[in-house]
Amino acid sequence: MKKYFPSSELLINDDGSVFHLHIKPEQLADKIILVGDPGRVSTVASHFDQKESEVESREFKSCTGIYKGKRITVLSTGIGCDNIDIVMNELDALANIDFTTREEKETFRQLELVRIGTCGGLQPNTPVGTFICSRKSIGFDGVLNFYADRNEVCDLELEKAFLSYMGWTGSMGAPAPYVIDEDQELSDRIAQNDMVNGVTVSANGFFGPQGRELRVPLADPNQNDKIESFEYQGYKITNFEMESSALAGLSRLMGHKATTVCMVIANRLIKEANTGYRNTIDTLIKTVLERI
Repeated sequence: MKKYFPSSELLINDDGSVFHLHIKPEQLADKIILVGDPGRVSTVASHFDQKESEVESREFKSCTGIYKGKRITVLSTGIGCDNIDIVMNELDALANIDFTTREEKETFRQLELVRIGTCGGLQPNTPVGTFICSRKSIGFDGVLNFYADRNEVCDLELEKAFLSYMGWTGSMGAPAPYVIDEDQELSDRIAQNDMVNGVTVSANGFFGPQGRELRVPLADPNQNDKIESFEYQGYKITNFEMESSALAGLSRLMGHKATTVCMVIANRLIKEANTGYRNTIDTLIKTVLERI
């Protein structure tokens, strides 16, 4: 018996588009580029040879078009893993649920998703301007903990080692991070030999969760020192960002392929930053367009 999805669970707008993204099933390509900033959608789409559709709703702006014969959708997610939870569930629904019958489709449609973002580098080999491909993501966000079978897709040994090293095991109010691998084939194809292979922390905030202290003191002033020095079977944490863990985790649970590539715009180790990165990131965008 096919699973039925009532209107309270899958919200569909009157025009047949999915609730938050406002995308219709026929407007979605199999290859998807995700960006945080809605303004970056037009930057990616400016490279398209032709455009099919453009949609904008809240922070979710999308454009589907053709690049060198490849049909690609570029979509902005806004900031944070909570938004990725919305984006991934609605993209999967567009691909694998019949919006007329509200039933799961008989044939599974797999999506390829590459997030292009910015991040903070945490190691000497990740100075400003470095491109990092997240091979593993450590989620501080907790999103995946709400889904069944999260243990089946997570690296539980690295997860356990990281919790122990941070001193978060058994601590009241401590985070419950999860560790997830990006899709290997897609990551290999996108990163090739000119990006740093990274272990990325997806923080659930920009300031305190990433060890930034303004007027409110941090619960653990040594958090970043521990994160930077953590090592497990040759893995060291390379960067902070805010979306890769939920993207990788939900994609793996749903059967899709996903990876995240980021350009370092701040190196926390040597206290340098570049806020005027917008022109430089176009190089990363063109690289992903060629390889996706």
